[in-house]
Amino acid sequence: MVRAGAALGPGALWAAAWGVLLLATPAGAQRGRKKVVHVLEGESGSVVVQTAPGQVVSHRGGTIVLPCRYHYEAAAHSHEGVRLKWTKVVDPLAFTDVFVALGPQHRAFGSYRGRAELQGDGPGDASLVLRNVTLQDYGRYECEVTNELEDDTGMVKLDLEGVVFPYHPRGGRYKLTFTEAQRACAEQDGILASAEQLHAAWRDGLDWCNAGWLRDGSVQYPVSHPREPCGGAGSTGVGEGANGGVRNYGYRHNAEERYDAFCFTSNLPGRVFFLKPLRPLPFSGAARACAARGAAVAKVGQLFAAWKLQLLDRCTAGWLADGSARYPIVNPRARCGGRRPGVRSLGFPDAARRLFGVYCYRAPGAPDPAPGGWGWGWAGGGGWAGGARDPATWIPLRV
Repeated sequence: MVRAGAALGPGALWAAAWGVLLLATPAGAQRGRKKVVHVLEGESGSVVVQTAPGQVVSHRGGTIVLPCRYHYEAAAHSHEGVRLKWTKVVDPLAFTDVFVALGPQHRAFGSYRGRAELQGDGPGDASLVLRNVTLQDYGRYECEVTNELEDDTGMVKLDLEGVVFPYHPRGGRYKLTFTEAQRACAEQDGILASAEQLHAAWRDGLDWCNAGWLRDGSVQYPVSHPREPCGGAGSTGVGEGANGGVRNYGYRHNAEERYDAFCFTSNLPGRVFFLKPLRPLPFSGAARACAARGAAVAKVGQLFAAWKLQLLDRCTAGWLADGSARYPIVNPRARCGGRRPGVRSLGFPDAARRLFGVYCYRAPGAPDPAPGGWGWGWAGGGGWAGGARDPATWIPLRV
């Protein structure tokens, strides 16, 4: 497993990503144990491409090397005139161009422009450096090396550190087609999770008794605590048995059938924080409250990322951008929603009622207009939810 880290020179990047690859042991194995694995070599033609088995791991905003090297079985071959091409596998038989190089001419495509470049660590190095990694970068990449009539390819899988979360909108459960599920995850700062990500989340304890779309068009759900309403002991899926498993409905009609969604998000470049006003807010006052602190109302995926990756722990429900109310618990305790860590949901309360504070998200570099917990509002009962009152009359309030 190769992890993204601090900025490195070309030689050091290759040293970190090549030679031997250290893969972390599975969950539950002895902490700190590593195993050494070697590169895979293709056997087709005189051009031999070497790529990393397993996967390389990064996170949103990180920099990662997708390792790929090539050599010739006959030493007389020159490295000049070799075409290097990287593509991303979007479907079993569909690819999208990422990067191509022929001699001194290099070109990146689409969203990879300005982020992708060859590592260039000597002859035979076709490794791709990918900067400012996004959620959409997750997946499998193909490294192709072509010299005249000879070519060979290798595959590299890019995984992301992050968290899987179940999602349904205000309309209720089982309301989303596949396309609507994709859009719902994107609106909540995520992407549809893969089957591999859902299985890893199940191994980490995710238990959810509602089926949801995954990025490959299948519908599944994870059960860590088997029970009759959730498939019981007789259903089929990955890892079934006394410890539950991932129930699998298979591939469904993505334009007609409706389910929930399992979304995936990665680490946050900014910060999620809870804002407690003088009086509870209706949902309409949440955006104004966060804006007064140089922030926006947090999305569901941002709260899950803050809980999982930044260890945000608060036993107080707050509004989120989709109109739901939730709160993150890292250390379970009495009267905080049960004995297991997680993000608790109160559903979608009446948006007109003054019920909660709000979870806000401040992007990196955004200033806080009210440092030290000060904000702006009206002292005479308006609080943060002053409606159409003239902002010129705002006065400082402690929040």
